[in-house]
Amino acid sequence: MKIRLNHFISKYAFYSRREADQLIQNKQVRLNDRIVSQLSSFVNIKTDRVKIKNKVIRPFTRPVYIAFNKPEKTLTTSKDPSNRMTVFHYFKRLKYRVFAVGRLDWNTEGLLLMTNDGEFSQKVMRSQTPKTYLAKLDGKASLQKLEKLTRGVSIPGGRVKALSVYRKSGAWIQIVITEGKNRQIHHMANKIGFSVKRLKRVAIGRLKLGSLKKGEARFLNEKDIKKIFSTL
Repeated sequence: MKIRLNHFISKYAFYSRREADQLIQNKQVRLNDRIVSQLSSFVNIKTDRVKIKNKVIRPFTRPVYIAFNKPEKTLTTSKDPSNRMTVFHYFKRLKYRVFAVGRLDWNTEGLLLMTNDGEFSQKVMRSQTPKTYLAKLDGKASLQKLEKLTRGVSIPGGRVKALSVYRKSGAWIQIVITEGKNRQIHHMANKIGFSVKRLKRVAIGRLKLGSLKKGEARFLNEKDIKKIFSTL
């Protein structure tokens, strides 16, 4: 089966199509040990060997989609110079090599998607899929201040706004966002005079964390995947 080289890279190596084109143009891709620079190049999935920056890209035979309850104080990167815990510690026995879709900060817990499907990962990260969080602030925010977040605030990286914000019990709030800027909810809370003491993602689209305990994972079926791209 032959497919375009940039399609192969985005599917099996977790790059976007644009990034794949740049890798090819920058002569960082080898096809059967020969440098490829033509964007129109094709690859045979079964017989050809593709390398990116001298690393062999192995096509998977079965796409895997996983919901994982990421504990706090866990990295979503595959390696850490300080040898801190990463989410991949929980998938050592999985026979498929998987990657995290996007990231959650060191101290953020909750729903994280894992997959070996690069195109799926890019689709999730590019989409405006609502993401629901529970955040514990260092005080009880007034409704007026929370409404400010739905109107929009400027944070490092641009202007953002919440789709909705609800006050829960005590200092807890529920906030839904579509952007995914670095430490976005922390910055948004700072704009109304609070800091976030605890943060947990509980849903992506209509896919909910549910009863998964910290460190637990479950495979997603087709119905689950459709929920990810469903609006609230």
